[in-house]
Amino acid sequence: MSERKQKADASTTMSMSIASDIRAAVLSGELTPGQRIRQEQLAERYGTSRIPVREALRILERDGLVVFVPNNGAWIAEVDMAECVEIYKIRERLEPLALSESIPRMTPETLTRLEELHKGCEAAPDTETFLRLDREFHLLTYSCAEAPMLLGMIERFWSTTQHYRRTYSDILGAQGQWIIHAEHGLLLSAISRRDCEEAENLLRAHIRKTRTKLEEAFCSI
Repeated sequence: MSERKQKADASTTMSMSIASDIRAAVLSGELTPGQRIRQEQLAERYGTSRIPVREALRILERDGLVVFVPNNGAWIAEVDMAECVEIYKIRERLEPLALSESIPRMTPETLTRLEELHKGCEAAPDTETFLRLDREFHLLTYSCAEAPMLLGMIERFWSTTQHYRRTYSDILGAQGQWIIHAEHGLLLSAISRRDCEEAENLLRAHIRKTRTKLEEAFCSI
């Protein structure tokens, strides 16, 4: 392998690592919508040039998590309420489709992991743990679908609306979380029976309820 190729591969690996770290920080709420990203600070933090940092931000831009403002650098993307509502309406169509494509291909191991995640959500000690497990639960229900473009769109929508999912959890509060757990339980039961139609209907209602609660909350502000 040539030295130039080795350097290029190392730069790509560094870019992917930086992108992964920033993505995790956005999903955890450490980085918030509208926050500026200073490339020189990231380069210093990772001990690299600004080239892999810039490429990492371009990766996140394609994921909808970062926006570049001309002559003003990179920022964590903001999604306003109107965009959030539109995304949730799209999710109501796309995710039931992904679920119905996934269910027939699920293995016993996948079902076991879904049950573990469901129990983990119920026992989550804080919002961030719940959000992480909830995300893994839902994305895993779609993961067996042989539809990479569809799954890519769904994951992007989940990432760009993470801030609103956190808000929804805050709206429900600890006492209201049982609603989500009950809905997860019903969904898991339908999945286990391989009842695609029932699972689709439950999921569609689950997403729609979140959207309407968010609309109600933000309209009252």
